[in-house]
Amino acid sequence: MEHPENSAEYAGLQVNSGVAQPSIINPYMKRSRFRRHELSTAEMVEGILRGDITILSQAVTLIESVNPDHQKKAQEVIERCLPYSGNSVRIGISGVPGAGKSTSIDEFGIHLLKEKGGRLAVLAIDPSSERSKGSILGDKTRMEKLSIHPDSFIRPSPSAGSLGGVARKTRETIILCEAAGFNKIFVETVGVGQSETACHSMVDFFLLIQVAGTGDELQGIKRGIMEISDGIVINKCDGDNVDRCQMAATNFRNALHFFPMPESGWAPKVLCYSGFYGTGVKEVWNMIYQYFDFVKANGYFNHRRQEQAKYWMYETINEQLRFSFYNDPAIRSLKAAAEQSVLNGEKTSFVAAQDLLDTYFRQVTAG
Repeated sequence: MEHPENSAEYAGLQVNSGVAQPSIINPYMKRSRFRRHELSTAEMVEGILRGDITILSQAVTLIESVNPDHQKKAQEVIERCLPYSGNSVRIGISGVPGAGKSTSIDEFGIHLLKEKGGRLAVLAIDPSSERSKGSILGDKTRMEKLSIHPDSFIRPSPSAGSLGGVARKTRETIILCEAAGFNKIFVETVGVGQSETACHSMVDFFLLIQVAGTGDELQGIKRGIMEISDGIVINKCDGDNVDRCQMAATNFRNALHFFPMPESGWAPKVLCYSGFYGTGVKEVWNMIYQYFDFVKANGYFNHRRQEQAKYWMYETINEQLRFSFYNDPAIRSLKAAAEQSVLNGEKTSFVAAQDLLDTYFRQVTAG
């Protein structure tokens, strides 16, 4: 490094060059010593079945990967774990942002483990940024009690652009958690509003958390998330907010009278509670227990599980077709030209899309 202080005009002043700085990496370190051992499919399945949380987390990361090699291995793991799944109670929890879903899950989970025992897995879905594509994945910080409980497993996952309030592989993650011995599953949605129907198609009970001041009876009778809820609870019923919560509960009860009776025959109930103070949690769980007793007695519980399996069969077909289309070499080579023709006004969006689809189907039929 050149020091201008050493020039002749600064007579009597001299700056030494100093000691050369060593590398920040230890030259004697053997990198291979720290390389993680890649588990085989059999080792991964064996670890999941014995309840190893570390291996379960690695398996969830594997099924969330978009790498084709990872997806093939993930499908093998899921197929081997499938016979050991289906033995849990699945509860979906949704609500508007700020309704207190994560705080409530902490109280709900601790109450459930204390009263019923067993093991609880919480799948928290965090929204992904449309700009950076990243997620904070910070829901676990609000679950202080569950995060240190030995019988709980909390897995935050990014939505990664998936619609419906859940992540792309939440359904498969449920299967792995059930195979690992978790007999209670919570699925916390991203909290986007009135369109979280995908979560409803993978859980046994759908709980909607509301807060006071989110609307009147007209807002309540709008079709969407309200009519698929099996139970509605008003959070933050404490302090000087009790009267407002009671009024909101009355409005929701009045709105529910305008909905047709659900296929299960269960009339959804509206309750108030406080997730922060833990008051009213017992009454919420009494409602959930009553629901399960009701739907298991009339056979709707098994019917709903069968309908969900059929639904996800078609969803898997749609996903695989979309993946096959966009990863086809011919489509990737023609896609840029099709985009440019639309931008130049030479073709409409519909015609350009149809041309790409025709090309893809011709290859499928020819092959």
